Amino acid sequence: MKINLIPVKEFTRILQLDHDFYTELEVISDMCRANALAMVKNAGSGHLGSSFSSMDIVTWLYYKELNLLELGFDSPHRDIYFSSKGHDVPGLYAILFSIGILSEDQILNLRRIGGLDGHPDVKIKGIEANSGSLGMGISKGRGMAWAKRKLNLNGDVYVMTGDGEFQEGQNFEALQSCVQQSITNLVVIMDHNKVQSDRPVEKIISLGDLEAKITSFGWHVVRINGHDFAGLDNTFRELKMITDKPKFIIADTIKGKGVSFMEHPAALLDNNGLYPWHAGAPDDESFIKGYNQIINRVNEYLTGMGYSTLETTETDIVKSYSNSPRVYNELGEPLSSAAPLNSNLKQNSEYIVEAFGKALVEQGAVRQDLLVLDADLSSDCRLRYFENEFPNRFIENGIAEQDMVSMAGGLAKMGFLPVVNSFASFLASRANEQIYNNCTENNKIIYACHYAGLIPAGPGKSHQSIRDISLLGALPNIEIIQPCNPDETRMVLNYCVNTAIENCVIRMNISPSPRVITLPESYCLIKGQGVILREGKDALLFAYGPVMLNEALLAAEILACKGFKLEVVNMPWLNFADIGWLEKITMQHSQIFVLEDHSQFGGLGEFLMMQLTRANLLEHNNFNIFAIDGFPACGSPAEALNYHGLDGESLATRIKILHHVK
Repeated sequence: MKINLIPVKEFTRILQLDHDFYTELEVISDMCRANALAMVKNAGSGHLGSSFSSMDIVTWLYYKELNLLELGFDSPHRDIYFSSKGHDVPGLYAILFSIGILSEDQILNLRRIGGLDGHPDVKIKGIEANSGSLGMGISKGRGMAWAKRKLNLNGDVYVMTGDGEFQEGQNFEALQSCVQQSITNLVVIMDHNKVQSDRPVEKIISLGDLEAKITSFGWHVVRINGHDFAGLDNTFRELKMITDKPKFIIADTIKGKGVSFMEHPAALLDNNGLYPWHAGAPDDESFIKGYNQIINRVNEYLTGMGYSTLETTETDIVKSYSNSPRVYNELGEPLSSAAPLNSNLKQNSEYIVEAFGKALVEQGAVRQDLLVLDADLSSDCRLRYFENEFPNRFIENGIAEQDMVSMAGGLAKMGFLPVVNSFASFLASRANEQIYNNCTENNKIIYACHYAGLIPAGPGKSHQSIRDISLLGALPNIEIIQPCNPDETRMVLNYCVNTAIENCVIRMNISPSPRVITLPESYCLIKGQGVILREGKDALLFAYGPVMLNEALLAAEILACKGFKLEVVNMPWLNFADIGWLEKITMQHSQIFVLEDHSQFGGLGEFLMMQLTRANLLEHNNFNIFAIDGFPACGSPAEALNYHGLDGESLATRIKILHHVK
């Protein structure tokens, strides 16, 4: 399939037309929508709904309001803009491309190694702050604005937030601090598109009377139509006159603006109340239909004014894993639940989390004390099965992990068994103190950490959880277990619900591996014990989770061609080991390897090394850990694994070198 991009020269041409400036910006904004749509389609994943809802506002900022084009990004007196929500970055990339800041090569490498990250990263020119972990933007913007005042620097700071993002409590801490510290050179803009990941904000956690609420903190608040350029002009001119307060714009917008079938509320009505265009790339038919809608609208304007139609550049769509013999989920991250998905991909997509969601229903039917708590991720975490079956035992907490975890502590004290769900990168870190506090009370809670590990790598480092084992493993009274396939997932959940005494963490890869990991027919989950997946006499490799076990097995297959027999062990227990079993499985091997889906610090490798050392089982063994060094790479699964030397081919090479295999 081919995609078309609108080149920079076409944006320059539009600006040179002798016509109403507001209309020209509407056209430029649509052209950026077309390029953002093409970028996400080419990448195989990304966020279109909120990129489109905020596009008109961001277009106004860069083309009219900010002094960046005049002063340049290197000037300390420049205005600063960044998006706190971060997932709308395809829209920002499209605008930065349109003004010549980013190259065509960069935008064609969205979510690729060496290209543009799936969430903002300051290594990219024009990006002012890393974001994607929600709720931090106003605080960070306050810091920038305070520093500008302290250093006598000109320029204002503009921060875009989401509306669902305002369920994070840090926003309200920041609102009151800005007034207390007299931060007057800060403007916050809420992209109030009224839809979260797949449901309306009102159905998740209502924000109430936003104008009254934010005004009560001492801010100057205005409410506008975020798609009206004349209104944007008037608003920003009026805000220049407000010099004694921080400013807040509530911009009413339409999620998916510019493509009819992506626009809210029509998209909800067409998909049983679920919004399908928050995350993921559109299928071919939807892409062509949406792209043509935007281009035709622009061309109708141009021809109506007597100008020639747009010239575009055509390129072949880049296949995410064209250099890999393996087949991964090309989306790189989960789709919104209602988004189109071809049947072949459905069969291989998210099988562990799917099994988890269905197993929750099975357990809930037996255990009336079982409650499921969610942080606006019901679709991604496959909690909707439980939500639909037991709505009175499903609690939607919105984007507020700390609040959700502490609520679970209260529920557990009252005799319930809460299962707390969120992405691992947010649950393990943001709510770590709350989890610790719950652990001290000795009431059992199950924490389901989804989206754990290096893969999917497309969203970037804010969403890649490679420190959760260390963060949670340091807490007393907690067990961490990672299943490798659907059967083991059901076993793990059953153990956590019905057998475990301590708190449990179920760590899950939300992205599938290229193969379903096969366990022995007689396998049953035994605390502290793993299982041999492939026998071998020359070295032993421990791994866990479907992604890394696939790479471990692939390495073993490659090494077998050299006559080297690598034993591969699935070790689902990440912070507990049966010493007798561990001694038995390691005693025949002088070379032991551990493959981490985690940082090299605090993962399974360091834990096993400590256990083996305490038991005097490492005296005559070589022990090596293969892990993620530094920050995780953003790219396709194959790219990210190769970058860190954790793909099967790289592992085989590293093992050969360490074991002196020719």
